[in-house]
Amino acid sequence: MMRIKTTGISEFFQQQFIRLAQGIAAVLVLILITATVQAQEIDILLKGGHVIDPKNNINSKMDVAIVGDKIFRIAADIPANTSKKTIDISGLYLTPGIIDMHAHVFHGADVNSISANSPGGLQADAFSFRAGVTTVVDAGSAGWRNFPLFKTQVIDRSQTRVLAFLNVVGRGMVTRYDQQDVTDMNPEMNAYMIKKLHPTILVGIKSAHYWGDFTSVDKAVESGKLANVPVIVDFGEHSPPNSIESLFMEHFRPGDIFTHTFSEHAISKTTGGRESIVDVKTRKVKPFVFAAQKRGIIFDVGHGAGAFNFNQAIPALKQGFMPNTISTDLYNLSMNAAMKDMTNVMSKFLAMGMGLQDVILRTTWNPAQVIKRPDLGHLTVGSEADIAVFNLKKGNFGYMDVGRTKISGTEKLEAELTLRAGRVVWDLNGISAADWQMPASTN
Repeated sequence: MMRIKTTGISEFFQQQFIRLAQGIAAVLVLILITATVQAQEIDILLKGGHVIDPKNNINSKMDVAIVGDKIFRIAADIPANTSKKTIDISGLYLTPGIIDMHAHVFHGADVNSISANSPGGLQADAFSFRAGVTTVVDAGSAGWRNFPLFKTQVIDRSQTRVLAFLNVVGRGMVTRYDQQDVTDMNPEMNAYMIKKLHPTILVGIKSAHYWGDFTSVDKAVESGKLANVPVIVDFGEHSPPNSIESLFMEHFRPGDIFTHTFSEHAISKTTGGRESIVDVKTRKVKPFVFAAQKRGIIFDVGHGAGAFNFNQAIPALKQGFMPNTISTDLYNLSMNAAMKDMTNVMSKFLAMGMGLQDVILRTTWNPAQVIKRPDLGHLTVGSEADIAVFNLKKGNFGYMDVGRTKISGTEKLEAELTLRAGRVVWDLNGISAADWQMPASTN
């Protein structure tokens, strides 16, 4: 019987099968790589800037990549061809979006009101992005009674992220007389409004402009305990003046906030006033102030139209006392006075000798921690892409305090570019825009 030799035929088909399998595998790998590249394509690449991100201990030249509304990657020399849009920020400083922890933005038409639904409250978007600010915290303009109006009328309509301290008084900051109404200080309603209705927006309680004893502060602290949020206090206008040592050591909890830290007012026997942290005779920081800060009391700048004096700030900084947070106390009377905007206040601290990284810390990660919003104030991969890009200008600049005295500085921060949730919302010199070209003729 004749046998047919099949070995060669079998090997031939095996080799062809292997080649086919390898080809299919290569195609599949190529498809997978292509899909991966497409899935990770960068929307915006901010390239060549010096990144300062205190939370993540970054202080060096890095590129920042954004996909959608999130930080995608931070690294040196990310290839420009991996991005749909590359913005050259060489020579500029890139930071997390700035947080202004003390402002008044309950803008409205009630001309008899100080800050609640009032012309005294400013439009957040008109002052935020042009100063690198992406988050504004309203400092007690609304109470629990009118916060729903504030939310509908302002917060829901603003591009800026607007958070708020709820006023201890239910009617909010209408007049200074309203701030004396102890019967309208309701800790249970305050806590209900914060914890049950608006826990992602309301970050604390505000006590302000109270003329009496510690009742307003204590009602605010009681509200804070019920809602598990900090209290911020504008402490003054007492006759006779109340003790700030007692405020810090007996009434405050660690994490509660003393604003207008560097305010100095002459104390009258008849009208009272606010006790300062720096002794007006010796120009020494009072020892209990250091102890209070060590205890966990937060000291906020809250510059405003009448609450920042070089007589307080400069001696304090020279003696090693630095505020925890830097803020504007932005409202209608402060916006064109010694305080212009957040970049002005930040630059003022540079002029007084504070380092740039310390200034950025006190306007990003520090306030985020104070208001218990650890999702803000940093550039961690996966976090929302709130970003400020600053030009640190060199020259001769003047900075004023509320007493209309001036110091000189050689540096000035200018917001070049601001991104909110991955979108360019401020571009001072058009660095994110394409160059103009004459359209081609259609004839």
